[in-house]
Amino acid sequence: MNKYFHFALNRMALFTAMIIVAVLYFGAEFMQIATANIWLNGVIIGTTLFGVGLCFIQMFQLLPEYKWLHGYISGKRSVTLPPYLLRPVAQMLASNPRTISAATLDSISDIVLMRFEDSRESVRYTTNILIFLGLLGTFWGLILTVGGFAELISSLNFSDESVLQAMQTGISRPLSGMTTAFTSSLLGLAGSLIIGFLGLQLQIAQNMIFHELSDYLSSMTNINSVSDIARVLPKINLATHELTKSVQNLEQTLSDA
Repeated sequence: MNKYFHFALNRMALFTAMIIVAVLYFGAEFMQIATANIWLNGVIIGTTLFGVGLCFIQMFQLLPEYKWLHGYISGKRSVTLPPYLLRPVAQMLASNPRTISAATLDSISDIVLMRFEDSRESVRYTTNILIFLGLLGTFWGLILTVGGFAELISSLNFSDESVLQAMQTGISRPLSGMTTAFTSSLLGLAGSLIIGFLGLQLQIAQNMIFHELSDYLSSMTNINSVSDIARVLPKINLATHELTKSVQNLEQTLSDA
């Protein structure tokens, strides 16, 4: 296995282990944050766990792709096609060509890049969902806070001597709204950062595969076909010009007759 690919996987595992250790070490504080709004914060935590699992699944799905590529470059022409990402490349190279054109190289590169981008869309969407949930909790908490203060003020009788005691009793609901706002924002941003880092490692691993494939295909690329077209193109332009001139002369002759 490519050492850089191995390093990306190790970084993902080490980073995830550090997050788990931090959560366990600050378990009491984490539980206070999570239970501030158990439903919304539970959804955020669940989405984060789903994103972490998705990143690891996609990383392990790259292993058979890389094994096929490494075997093909090493000269071991396996009959088994790669699962998904490099399948079009395997089908194009099934005839074991010694050289390919520059246009074929561009087509293969575009296909592989597009498939890599598509495979990361779910990770990006998960990151965006976490940011959205954090903002949703923020606005939800602010609504509860403003509504709680409005209800508290409207229920107070300022002519009563016990108004301060009533205010202290009723202020718990607005403060709970602020707690919801801050905790959901904190969990949403933290989850998006975690998934963003793991998604970056996934992209690095995909880039390693793409660069190795590009280096191999570049060594097979025949650029003579491009130079031939460049030499023939002026002749085609000259012939087209002469043909256009002949048609114009024929039209002039017909119009004079």
